[in-house]
Amino acid sequence: MELRVINYYLTVAREGSITKAAEVLHVTQPNLSRQLKQLEEELGTILFKRGNKKITLTNDGILFQQRANEIVSLISKTTHEFAHQKDSIGGTVSIGCVESIASRMLSEVLREFSERYPLVRYDLYSADGDDIREKLDKGIIDIGILLEPIETSKYNYIHLPYTETWGLVMRKDDPLAQRESIGLQEVSTLPLIPPRRMIVKNEISSWFGVTEDELHIFATHNLLTNASFLVEQKLGYAICVEGAHEIRGSKNTCFIPFSPTRTTGHVFAWRKSQMFNSATEMLIQYIRDNKKA
Repeated sequence: MELRVINYYLTVAREGSITKAAEVLHVTQPNLSRQLKQLEEELGTILFKRGNKKITLTNDGILFQQRANEIVSLISKTTHEFAHQKDSIGGTVSIGCVESIASRMLSEVLREFSERYPLVRYDLYSADGDDIREKLDKGIIDIGILLEPIETSKYNYIHLPYTETWGLVMRKDDPLAQRESIGLQEVSTLPLIPPRRMIVKNEISSWFGVTEDELHIFATHNLLTNASFLVEQKLGYAICVEGAHEIRGSKNTCFIPFSPTRTTGHVFAWRKSQMFNSATEMLIQYIRDNKKA
């Protein structure tokens, strides 16, 4: 399977038309169609449903599009790293970060680090912990800044000196919005919108002393934006850390912490036995020397 053909496929998937894709790629339509047919034969599956003027992806086609994007991203990252090998203080560091107070910490760290090493560039990725770990495992990103708890068997990590408080996001006109805190027993009876991460949902259930099935879960979220809209429509109460609300919360919602207080820490993690460029190695050492808890 050639990278050229993978790029052909991604262009067709993006344009939704072999004719338009051929124009973008500056190849003939018959040649492009033949390359795609050979790709399907190589994979042993059908990637497209072909219509008169438009094509749509099959389920296998959607899966291959996801994998193809990951392949192209990884090759681009690798090519860029080798292009900067001669410069020991250059290169690109790719970082995934959860949305929390760690987002502000990251911006401060990169400002300090870039003053020392101005040739280093950064690829930033915002997501929940599951997405970040998946990209760490595939080598698409180098470093992840994650909320605990995490599965630590696959990763080296540094505990960071930043703690988040858990609570509820609700409308400002909600009767509970006047509280300084809200008891866990009260929360367990409300319609909830917790984070989707299974390890986090399990921990939240343990706080309430019930199983997940016993909670009234309306929806789950990975980032707070869409959950905040559900809160505004009075569909539920979003569970999150305070820092996420500071970043993503709307003017119509507020954050009320749990009582008793529930907090969590952050880790700066990378995959064990992963080989890095010099810039990434130096950033890890900088965090170890200056930001370790």
